[in-house]
Amino acid sequence: MKKHTTHESMTAELAGPAQDLVEDAKALMNATANVAEEKVIEARRRLSAALERCKNAGLEAWENIQDKAVAGARATDVTIRKYPYQSLGIAFGLGAVIGFLLKRRD
Repeated sequence: MKKHTTHESMTAELAGPAQDLVEDAKALMNATANVAEEKVIEARRRLSAALERCKNAGLEAWENIQDKAVAGARATDVTIRKYPYQSLGIAFGLGAVIGFLLKRRD
């Protein structure tokens, strides 16, 4: 039986590599915290700003994906409720075609 994917597990899957990058960047910033050279200070400032922008952009992108998914689900629900018999026929037809194709592979 297939497990249902939760919002938290999807977020964790998508954020894994990005989170590693953020942790590495924070470690680099901590390692250079006591260096007072102008170039290092400027680089730390730019890195901090870039991390903040990435964090905000990632949250906005995720929210956009969620909004589009919800809108699609609502549109599907409206269509199915408006045309229940046609929807049932399409679902049956697609199921029959997929079953035929899968049976044919064996």
